[in-house]
Amino acid sequence: MTSYPGLMVSVSGVRGRVGEALTPEIVSRFAAGFGSWALSRDPSKKTIVLGRDSRVSGPMFHHAVIAALESVGARIIDIGIVPTPTIQLAVEHHHAAGGLGITASHNPIEWNALKFIGSSGLFLDGDEAREMRAVVESSFPRATWDTLGTIERDDAAIERHISAILALPFIDVEGIRGRNFHVALDCVRGAGGRFMPNLLDRLGCRVSSINMEVDGRFPRPPEPVAENLGELEALVRSSGAVVGFAVDPDVDRLALVSNDGKAIGEDYTLALAASVVLGHRDGPVVTNLSTSRIVDDVAERAGRTVVRAPVGEVNVATRMRSEKAAIGGEGNGGVILTEMHLGRDAPVGVALILQLLHQENRPLSAIVSDYPRYSIVKDKLDLPSAPLDSVYKSLRAAFPDANIDTQDGMRLSWRDRWVHVRPSGTEPIVRVIAEAPTQVEAQALIRAGREAVEKLSNS
Repeated sequence: MTSYPGLMVSVSGVRGRVGEALTPEIVSRFAAGFGSWALSRDPSKKTIVLGRDSRVSGPMFHHAVIAALESVGARIIDIGIVPTPTIQLAVEHHHAAGGLGITASHNPIEWNALKFIGSSGLFLDGDEAREMRAVVESSFPRATWDTLGTIERDDAAIERHISAILALPFIDVEGIRGRNFHVALDCVRGAGGRFMPNLLDRLGCRVSSINMEVDGRFPRPPEPVAENLGELEALVRSSGAVVGFAVDPDVDRLALVSNDGKAIGEDYTLALAASVVLGHRDGPVVTNLSTSRIVDDVAERAGRTVVRAPVGEVNVATRMRSEKAAIGGEGNGGVILTEMHLGRDAPVGVALILQLLHQENRPLSAIVSDYPRYSIVKDKLDLPSAPLDSVYKSLRAAFPDANIDTQDGMRLSWRDRWVHVRPSGTEPIVRVIAEAPTQVEAQALIRAGREAVEKLSNS
């Protein structure tokens, strides 16, 4: 297949730096190819849902995508600046052939991307992505003057999403409203500014907020990891909020700051949300290979199992479907609730955390202290030109007592620790993630992974 230097093409979509690898021409080609592929799969479906986050380059790519979809005869339903999960739900609502999200999620401000959503509301799986990519690189048909696509607006998508969350049977809306929780909120100037205040108001919360402008001029690195949440931590302390919520630009990831003004780590979002759902629904928890084992501890208390899947939302979602999981997600703050939809959804996570605070009737810091604490360390290195097979062989030899999982790179695990080495699907890097009871022990596992990768790079 055609190579696109600097462009990351994966099951997560197509992403790159704006004006370098990612240009309107590239975006138009992929959008038209996706539209042609999606429409060809079911002749009765002509609709493509389109939404975006708040990135500065968003309007430019929005115009390019509309023209591209019109050129293949699509009926475009434009839902504007919305969370990515809202796009997925809109695809389901409109029984669309597919959806396109113009968003680079947590990537830095100079990036943008296209996310491809199938007719099921899930991101494309590996086979679908290969089929779609083959169409992109073919001479697919274009519409003539009399068969061009059309454009419609749907301004109710956010309201439908919020209403669906409030209708979840184990969310005690009136009970939460009665608590009048004071919460802090950081939307990093992303699409969350269009969504989160409304949801929190409907749940009766008093909100102290920062970075609510929906202009894409991120005031900090947009990934909601603990080291980026200092301003929210300070807001929680100064305002007396019971919890701080931080979302990424497209609102599919949620990180928490506890009542004592400390970010508790994005891995705890799924674990705490699962502790609510497992009290009401049968089935295992599905998560990816790079997620903290705090999820295992929560599942074990509920008498459930954890099923691990390769990194990538669609991999977790499809495994959730096959395993009939109660809940799933990723350790990056992504919560996927089966009965809502099979996609990461930060607003759903917010509702579940508020439900947890309501039913536990004690501070978040006290709830977190009930569980073991682990130290998780995340490292990244440049991707070597050679395959990583020798890295995996070296690690296998160095840790013969480890349990090995090779679904996605290599994960070596023990009862209370693990290390995962894998090529990133969104950047030209190798990710090395390790977790252990202490920072020193986690760092030792990171060093082993780093040394194996560096040895390959230098050979």
